[in-house]
Amino acid sequence: MEALKIRKVGNSDGVILPKRMLENANLGEGDTLHAVQTGEGIFLTPFDPDFEVKMNAFESLRKRYRNALRELAK
Repeated sequence: MEALKIRKVGNSDGVILPKRMLENANLGEGDTLHAVQTGEGIFLTPFDPDFEVKMNAFESLRKRYRNALRELAK
């Protein structure tokens, strides 16, 4: 665990992540992080938490409209 200070960044507040942390997570400038509020605090992740929900919806539609999607792919 590492303590990070909240600092002023322009008109907002921000946290600077150490280069070592970014390298370990394979992240860099321009990458997107998602902040998720949990019971234990704030969780930062490069993965979109809504992506699984969207993929499940796509899977159900993909099976139902398989032939239409095949035609659209031509």
